[in-house]
Parts: sequence; structure tokens; C-alpha cells
Amino acid sequence: MQDLNAAIELAQEGEEEYQQEAIDIITTFEVGLKAVETESLLGDKLDRNDAIITINAGAGGTESCDWAAMLMRMYLRYAERKGWSSEILDLLDGEEAGVKSVTIQVSGVFAFGLLKAESGVHRLVRISPFDSNARRHTSFVSVFVTAVIDDEIEIEVNPTDIRVDTYRASGAGGQHINKTDSAVRITHTPSGIVVQCQSQRSQHQNRDKAMQMLKSKLYEKELEERKKEQAAVEGAKADIGWGSQIRSYILHPYKMVKDHRTSLESHSPDEVIDGEIDLFIEAWLSNQAKPK
Repeated sequence: MQDLNAAIELAQEGEEEYQQEAIDIITTFEVGLKAVETESLLGDKLDRNDAIITINAGAGGTESCDWAAMLMRMYLRYAERKGWSSEILDLLDGEEAGVKSVTIQVSGVFAFGLLKAESGVHRLVRISPFDSNARRHTSFVSVFVTAVIDDEIEIEVNPTDIRVDTYRASGAGGQHINKTDSAVRITHTPSGIVVQCQSQRSQHQNRDKAMQMLKSKLYEKELEERKKEQAAVEGAKADIGWGSQIRSYILHPYKMVKDHRTSLESHSPDEVIDGEIDLFIEAWLSNQAKPK
């Protein structure tokens, strides 16, 4: 504020270069204020934690797999814009194009607090590049975001409740990736949760990472159970599963992205798919903070 007042005074005295400096300071204020406003909405215990994003293609074959790959890129670009790091932990390619499923860990302050807004079903409407008759197709992909549970939070996993399988990793990844059974899949029998990791060099590293993923999903499952109990008491329906379409991305016959939870619309879907999703996340957080 002192710098701004000084710049304004000098600009009023005829020092033109200080007019631009005052504008730059105000712009910095606006960006900083927006960040503070958003962070003020993030008060949950795990909001500062890293996030694990799981993306699964729905029915629709190649078209849905391609949409899943587009969403994967959208979140990787979003993380890049935020200055966060990201790592693909597990990926299953589509038969012709795209991906059937992918698990990404995003590391950065408030990664989970912001990305949790993305959990739900994402719908794409476009002229399919895979349809020789150039017909319009609708595709669905589910996105599920969990917090990475650090060592400070105790999640007990009984060794007798898990089954560990190893297999050969697929895809590019160095001279060892297709020669040893380094990839790890862990099945938690009581909950039915299955996690797998093939991103690390050794089987031991993949097992550690997979156990971290399992603990994160078990913690999230416990939170969801508590939410369901609370919703039942309040007589509300839990907004979970394939019925909860949260956002539509329409590329034909017109261009628009609409969030069905907040009614927020953007007429620049190309920018949104390139990672410009802050406006939707902030609107959702603001909506969640309103008194029910």
C-alpha cells in the first residue's frame, strides 16, 4: 500500500512512468487477494495435502478413452500452471487411442483442497474424430480425487486383509521396465479397493507407493461413510457416483463449458481443456462455503 500511494503521488506530479507502476501494483494486489480469498475457503484438515486423481473412461469405447486422455492432459496442464509437480502412477491405454484409466499424483500446497472440486462425472459433446460419418457423440468420464495421506495420519492396514500381486509394467520407461515383475497391485479384501503402481524403478518402491495410495483411498472411504451418515440424518442424498454429472464440455453445435453444480458457464472450452479451470473450482468452493 505504501508503494502504491507513493507511485500515485509521483504520477500525479507528472511522473508518467509511475502511472504504469501503480497499475502493476494494483494488478498484483488483485491476484494476491484472489489467492487469499480462495485459500480462506480451504479449511478442511486435508486441504493442504497432495492429491491423487483417478480418471476412468466410461462406456463408449475409443471416444470415451480419448476424452479421458484429454482430461488427463487438462489436469497435468492445471498442475503445471500452479507450479505443482505431477506424476503418472498408473496408466492403462485404450485399445485404439486415449486411456481407459489413469492415476496421477499431484504435489503442491492446497492440491487436494482445490482439486477435490473435480470429483464427479465429466461429459463431452463433440463431432467425433473417430467417426467417419462425422456424427456428434457424447462421452462420459469419471474423475475421483483423494488426498495423499502423510505419515502423520495413522491408517492401520491389517496385512492379512491385503493381497499383493506383481506383474510386468507396460509402456516406455527404461531398460528394466518390461524385463522384471516390478509393477505392484494391492487388493484390500474387506473394502474391495484395488490400487496399482508401475511408475517406480523397483518392486519395493512401487509397493510403498501403492500402499500410500491404498491408505489414501481407505481414509477417503471413511470420510465418505461419515458424509453418508450425516446426509441420512439430514434427509439429503449423497452426491456420489455416475449419476452425479458435474460438468459438460460442449464443442458442437456451439462452444460452452457448464458446471451443473454452480451454473457457471465459460464460452472458451479450448482454454478450459488446456487447464484454465480455476474459475470452476473457485465457484464450487464459494458455493460449498455458503450456509446450507
